[in-house]
Amino acid sequence: QVQLVESGGGLVQAGGSLRLSCAASGRTYSAVVRAWFRQAPGKEREFVAAISRNGILTSYADSMKGRFTISRDNAKNTIYLQMNSLKPEDTAVYYCAASDTWGQRKPDDYDYWGQGTQVTVSS
Repeated sequence: QVQLVESGGGLVQAGGSLRLSCAASGRTYSAVVRAWFRQAPGKEREFVAAISRNGILTSYADSMKGRFTISRDNAKNTIYLQMNSLKPEDTAVYYCAASDTWGQRKPDDYDYWGQGTQVTVSS
């Protein structure tokens, strides 16, 4: 099993920035691909970004490109999501996820999940 714990959410004004963190523990060798998803009230969970085990490969949802940056520190088993130029429509619960296969963007493709952290962007 892999345990994932997110942190860093909060309330920010539009145009502001936040950095989310997700620490992994347990069988971290299974967490080859790490990703962020988000879910707004009344909406389906959607893919935000993913990063490969060595950090060389990254993938972003089109609406996040240029504003969000995913990174990882394998020494700390932690990934990060730097979010800049935040918009009210970015308001959601942000989830960290892990998988053993690259290239997946559907929630069902990910085996491990964190509990989520709330991000609220005020206008």
